[in-house]
Amino acid sequence: MSVAERLRARTPTRRWVGLGVAAVLWVVAYELNRPLWDWLVLDVVGLDPASRLGSGVHFFLYDTVKIALLLVGIIFVITVLRSFMSVERTRALLGGRREGVGNVLAAGLGVVTPFCSCSAVPAFIGFVAAGVPVGVTMSFLIASPLVNEIAIALLLGLFGVGPTLLYVGAGLVIAIVGGLVLGRVHAERWIEPFVFETRLGGQVIDSTLGLGWDDRIQMGVEEVISILRKIWPYLLVGIGLGAVIHGWAPEELFTRYAGAGNPLAVPVAVLIGVPLYSNAAGILPLVEALHDKGLPMGTLLAFMMAVVALSLPEMILLRRVLKPQLIAVFVAVVATGIIAVGYLFNAVLG
Repeated sequence: MSVAERLRARTPTRRWVGLGVAAVLWVVAYELNRPLWDWLVLDVVGLDPASRLGSGVHFFLYDTVKIALLLVGIIFVITVLRSFMSVERTRALLGGRREGVGNVLAAGLGVVTPFCSCSAVPAFIGFVAAGVPVGVTMSFLIASPLVNEIAIALLLGLFGVGPTLLYVGAGLVIAIVGGLVLGRVHAERWIEPFVFETRLGGQVIDSTLGLGWDDRIQMGVEEVISILRKIWPYLLVGIGLGAVIHGWAPEELFTRYAGAGNPLAVPVAVLIGVPLYSNAAGILPLVEALHDKGLPMGTLLAFMMAVVALSLPEMILLRRVLKPQLIAVFVAVVATGIIAVGYLFNAVLG
């Protein structure tokens, strides 16, 4: 029996009970993900969490499951929600004259979602598939790893109010302006076509009007399966690369080539940061250590921004849904903004 036939055979009670059980299982799996790998990798296998091998293996297993669960949950929910709203209506609501407001709202949403760069990708796919303009969605993709409550709290505790407010303001400006610029270049042409398609029963459909709940649930299940099939190699490669470079702290390289005496220290810091992969919480201890050695704050914050907003693993994962032209423009726009902010911080903070 096909998925559609099983769904149609269900009574409303069975349907909602089934969805409730699936939701509970998803939450349990998400909550047990880290404890499971802590126990298996560190206790059973006995790898040292402080070693490159132990931290890398744990990172790969934990992040693969985490991002897969996020993909499943976010894509299913957004697919069901967008089945009630046409792509044209969504674009009319968030695009056009309201595009600037949409960018501000998307950047604000990014602030309250503490995703790392790769974890933000599932939400990005869902927003684009729902018809949200690509420029607006890019504002979310930039802001989510760059500015969030974890980064704000840690920066406040380590460096005080001034640098924290400058960082938050600069991050939001980069996200909003970057999204506006990407919207102006008509970036939709550089999105892989499958992202925009609405399918039911394996067929592309033009309208979701008149669909029942069983059809909408079927759409959600099919969309999850379809997108996972398309991106899983990129997911594994991206997270695998992140695991290899996870925990690498290039302090000597940084102090040698991005020290206070180098006028090109800020772009060098950004170039060093792009291949790395971490969230704000993971990179801030290195930033604090380098600051204690006398490196300028603007250079260090530019480095941190590059690590959390322009990671190479994120680019690999995005490649399945974005064409190379859009990835190149995205990196160029965000990197330019980060470099400008780095020089501004060095001038303001001395």
